[in-house]
Amino acid sequence: MKLPFSATTRVLVALTAAAIIGLLLAWLAPETGTRVAAVAQPIGKLWLNALQMTVVPLVGTLVVLGVSTARDAAASGRIARRAIIIFLVVLTCAATFAAIAAPAFLSLMPHSPELTDALKGAASAPSDVVPPKAAEWLTGIIPSNAIAAAAASAMLPLVVFSLFFGFALTKIEAHRHERLLELVQAIADVMIIIVRWVLAVAPIGVFALVLAVTAQAGVATLRALGIYIAMLCVLYLVATAMLYPVVRIWTGRSLASFASAIFPAQAVAMSTQSSLASLPAMIEVSDRKLRIPLPMVSLVLPMAVSLFRLTSPIQYIGVAAFVAWAYGIDVGAMQWATAVLLAVVISLGSVGLPGQVSFMATNMPVTQALGLPIEPLGLLLAVDTIPDVFATLGNVTADVSATAMVEGRPAHPHGLAPANDDV
Repeated sequence: MKLPFSATTRVLVALTAAAIIGLLLAWLAPETGTRVAAVAQPIGKLWLNALQMTVVPLVGTLVVLGVSTARDAAASGRIARRAIIIFLVVLTCAATFAAIAAPAFLSLMPHSPELTDALKGAASAPSDVVPPKAAEWLTGIIPSNAIAAAAASAMLPLVVFSLFFGFALTKIEAHRHERLLELVQAIADVMIIIVRWVLAVAPIGVFALVLAVTAQAGVATLRALGIYIAMLCVLYLVATAMLYPVVRIWTGRSLASFASAIFPAQAVAMSTQSSLASLPAMIEVSDRKLRIPLPMVSLVLPMAVSLFRLTSPIQYIGVAAFVAWAYGIDVGAMQWATAVLLAVVISLGSVGLPGQVSFMATNMPVTQALGLPIEPLGLLLAVDTIPDVFATLGNVTADVSATAMVEGRPAHPHGLAPANDDV
């Protein structure tokens, strides 16, 4: 039986209902609100635990699959390899920008002790996170026991092991490589199905989480969610705007002509909130308006949609920064460096995931790697639809920008590539 509303609508309705009930309890009957929160918290925690149990196998398999996809793409020729290098550089710059800008943005926002107390009541959260020393951080990157790292949900060592596994997998005989890769894909598919089952009851989990926090923190909860939405929208828009001068410097194209040419694809992106649905429009503007050679467009843009999502690492870092801010936890520079590396690697392997599955499966590892509680992720999932409009705008702009950067400075007035270009 098909439900009458979309999954996003059901989650938003649950969030709204929980917020209204929680605010009324916090205003009219605080003691009752505390008792209600005590009942709701275990329900929300149970839902989050069900999501969390899939993270380790899902992240491990996605990294292995991401390595295989990138390797297959790089095997397509010199242009494909150049594109992948550009993707990695841009993603790393985006993650680094977010690691600097997100904490700076949040430091300007008023902090609510009531919200912190309510969140700590919903989870056993550490009051402080001690940044690791440089030597500890370096020795912890490569796990001495991969199974123990997975059991402890140590995400950076797990990702490093998965990278080694993925690259080593490409070196064995082709028929064995394909069989093992099929097994890895099957494990990932099974984990995604489990996540979808858990997300099917997301309205219940979100309702319990929001009710528990709002009944204790009151309007501070809604204010915090507003700050989170504003932060992500600002980060996405700034990162998108930064692409324009980069394309100008890299390719020599004028800002006005590039902005005018790419606008139709951006309009489709914001209306559909889907990079894949925007692909025909991206091909059109790249070929007809930017005059990038069609063979190059046909190779690079599908690769970009498959591997390259500018705003993903920004989201992962932004979510972690918000959780740290909400709990009053200080995160050190070494930990942010860890988060940047994780965000880039995870973003490459997660592009094909559905929206809500992607949000939980990709934000949990970065948040956990910083030693932060994951309980607020259920609240943030419910309001992700609003920033997602600007996320898609940034992703589509980045895809076309990367295609122009792969071409470099057009060797011909009309952007025609030399005849011997290796496409």
